[in-house]
Amino acid sequence: MSDIYKTEALIAEDIDTYLETHQHKTMLRFITCGSVDDGKSTLIGRLLYDSKMIFEDQLASLEADSKRVGTQGEAIDFALLVDGLAAEREQGITIDVAYRFFATEKRKFIVADTPGHEQYTRNMVTGASTADLAVILIDARKGVLTQTRRHSYLAHLLGIRHLVLAVNKMDLIGYDRAAYDKIVEDYRAFATSIGITEFTPIPISGLAGDNITTRSTNTPWHDGPVLIEHLETVELDQTNDQSKPFRMQVQWVNRPNLDFRGFSGTVAAGQIAKGDQVRVLPSGKTSTVARITTFDGDLDRAVAGQAVTLCFADEIDCSRGQVITAAKEPVEVADQFEATVIWMDEDDMVPGRAYWLKLGPLTVSATVAQPKYQVNVNTMEHLAAKTLDLNGIGVANITTDREIPFAAYAESRDLGGFILIDKMTNRTVGAGLIHFALRRASNIHWQATDIGREHHAGLKNQKPMVLWMTGLSGSGKSTIANMVEKKLARMNRHTFLLDGDNVRHGLNKDLGFTDADRVENIRRVGEVAKLMTDAGLIVITAFISPFRSEREMVRSMMQPGEFMEVFIDTPLEEAERRDVKGLYAKARAGQLKNFTGIDSPYEPPEAPQIRIDTTAMSVEEAADLIIARLIP
Repeated sequence: MSDIYKTEALIAEDIDTYLETHQHKTMLRFITCGSVDDGKSTLIGRLLYDSKMIFEDQLASLEADSKRVGTQGEAIDFALLVDGLAAEREQGITIDVAYRFFATEKRKFIVADTPGHEQYTRNMVTGASTADLAVILIDARKGVLTQTRRHSYLAHLLGIRHLVLAVNKMDLIGYDRAAYDKIVEDYRAFATSIGITEFTPIPISGLAGDNITTRSTNTPWHDGPVLIEHLETVELDQTNDQSKPFRMQVQWVNRPNLDFRGFSGTVAAGQIAKGDQVRVLPSGKTSTVARITTFDGDLDRAVAGQAVTLCFADEIDCSRGQVITAAKEPVEVADQFEATVIWMDEDDMVPGRAYWLKLGPLTVSATVAQPKYQVNVNTMEHLAAKTLDLNGIGVANITTDREIPFAAYAESRDLGGFILIDKMTNRTVGAGLIHFALRRASNIHWQATDIGREHHAGLKNQKPMVLWMTGLSGSGKSTIANMVEKKLARMNRHTFLLDGDNVRHGLNKDLGFTDADRVENIRRVGEVAKLMTDAGLIVITAFISPFRSEREMVRSMMQPGEFMEVFIDTPLEEAERRDVKGLYAKARAGQLKNFTGIDSPYEPPEAPQIRIDTTAMSVEEAADLIIARLIP
């Protein structure tokens, strides 16, 4: 009797025994990837059909009503199944990652079916980030393509050590062994160049079923495993995680009542037992594990992969996003590190712009420096780059707004992998893999001083403030800023005016007008304004500052309530009519590139504290309105 019918008989005779056996099977997460039309959906359909695998949602039904289970089961029509998968693609359903859940006699599986389109490489990264194995499909008629190289490089980069090279559509080349061997050798040469030392090549036909679940008579020369045999027997690396030092990210603080306070999460690595000493990072506070609780009750010990709640013997500060480690083997804590960045957005990365960096449950503000280099996925050459565009892969330094606990991605996926989120649109724009902390992150420390900002402000008898005037060139920012400073001077207020043109004569003379340079221009001005508020000054700025992200970045630098955004709202037509400096005329003539409002965008404030309509208000009226808001 075959394994399939043995399983069906066991289900019919003793569903409880079957479910118990099924519950303790190992789980393999794998990804299917490759270029467009390499046959990923057909392969998955064939896997499901030929092996008559059991879907996880069917198991739930079996457990709920075992009487409905028969001994033969209902046959799945292969053509109908594949048509369904193809229809999902045509409707865009699997433009995102599609996950399939199934099981065989020996193992349970989760397969991530990812799109092959180049513009959806980000979806492949999503699926690969949690996979143990990757099935790289190649169309036997086309050989190794750029997307084959890109997906292989990303799989290796993301820590997948088990690779299957599935040379598909062998039926369309007459099962030609020479053609197959040539593809394998071409792939081996590329794989070796990027550090892949082992992979398992298999000649297959998803449509005809060759070497998917049974050995094909069409390839007698293939002496390796068939696909499902390899998937069922490949050795998983999960046990290795238990031998590592203990690490757990806090997903949430569990406090159902005043007598209970626990810290919940999934053990990322190592083991933990009652009585073990632990350290909470980044604070560095230590305590002892008093209890290990789960939904099913208390445990004496927990290992990697288990979801638990830890209770400490001491009341120490611990919150979501912090990391609990073995007391004597903590992870690193830093605010600057080098990382590989995979850019996944159609808008180019802007060096210096603040993005949200999400590492597990922890979210912080971070900036990405200009890449050290970008990787050419075809040649592995390191190319000079000022930014990263869609699907670009490069190495850059990352700076976060505070210290975070982390580990190198090579050591821990959980503590070393992050995503980048655009602050304005909330889109996921990139993913990153941490290499190491920068030395300056640990060598440079904040020097405390005895005289602080409160003392400086008290001497001047005023509240520090940044009046941030933004608007198009020619809108009247500098004129209004100058009038505001004159009026405040008459009131014996201590001020300083930072003007966009003036700072480009000195502090920012090295910057141009690209998006990246504009971001760096505002970042530097923001840091200067922050120092001036520490000195107790009222800082008045006049900068186009065209991007909302950077204006919000400066706001985040300041103390709460010390940043006032003033939108000098002048229509483009009026600003051009004034054109005191002749800049618009040059821009219209093509003599001035990257000019805001013409060939570079301006993003007006959505909710400024003050809006000045210069077509309806004089300079003096505008200054009076601003001062009235500043000093009620």
